[in-house]
Amino acid sequence: MKESKLKKYWSNTQNRTQTLWGFAFVSPWVIGFLVFGLYPIIMSFYYSLCQYDVLRVPHFIGLENYKVLLFEDNYFWKSIWNTFFYTVIRTPLVILGSLLLAVLVSKAIRGVKFFRTIYFIPSIITGVILSVLWMWLLNPQYGLVNNFLAFFGLQGPLWLQDPQWSKPSLILMSIWSLGGGRMLVFLAALQGIPQQLYEVVDIDGGGWWKKFRHVTIPLISPVLFLWSILEVIFSLQVFIEAYVMTKGGPLNSTLFYNLYLYNKAFDDFNMGYASAMAWILLIITLLITFVQFKVGKKWVYYSGGNAK
Repeated sequence: MKESKLKKYWSNTQNRTQTLWGFAFVSPWVIGFLVFGLYPIIMSFYYSLCQYDVLRVPHFIGLENYKVLLFEDNYFWKSIWNTFFYTVIRTPLVILGSLLLAVLVSKAIRGVKFFRTIYFIPSIITGVILSVLWMWLLNPQYGLVNNFLAFFGLQGPLWLQDPQWSKPSLILMSIWSLGGGRMLVFLAALQGIPQQLYEVVDIDGGGWWKKFRHVTIPLISPVLFLWSILEVIFSLQVFIEAYVMTKGGPLNSTLFYNLYLYNKAFDDFNMGYASAMAWILLIITLLITFVQFKVGKKWVYYSGGNAK
């Protein structure tokens, strides 16, 4: 039955022409995905099973790269620890900070549009420029941060030059983007909450905390859930900040996973080893995301009022 309908559809000249034009328009994306997406993914998995330095033909060695990574490479586990520390501290900090900032600029007060713009502008500066800027801000001798602390009689730390403060320094830098895209998304979610729900809490005698806890958080929980997943992924991929500001130091305290992967690939030219690291990072990311979805069923509420 389905085959006859398909033959009937294809026998129509107009339908056939429209279908061919559709394939023609979508073909650049399909070709681009196959050449620059799917093919590199497949080849990276193959290279992860090889000894490959770019200059010579890949030599198949099976799971040797994975064995060395998991059981012999201490720097691998150091990079795992650094990345997890950065992710666990940074993710809730930037999400809650952006949410609180969105709550502040969601009030219908005079000049609120000006403050929204001011809070958003810093997020325009990203990447290498932001890293160089914060290198100067965190300079132990001339940086504005330590000068600000000295104004109150406090001795500022060495920041990026101290193994105990290097990771917190990079986490502190993440505050710079609190007023960016996250704030705007949270602001849109907050403005979609019906005001009648807040009025009900007022009638029951509840204060701002009950409104925030029992109305705001449940109704924007899907947005919180989305950003928790995205920010975990972004944090696991931290690279530019450490590459520009610390090169992994001091004492490998900022040797994050992607930085170590980069060093193996483009400093040591051990592409097979780096490919194995990339696939391990993919597996770790998938496992964490799976756990987030499982846990999310208990606290994420949608329009029906039930967690999915």
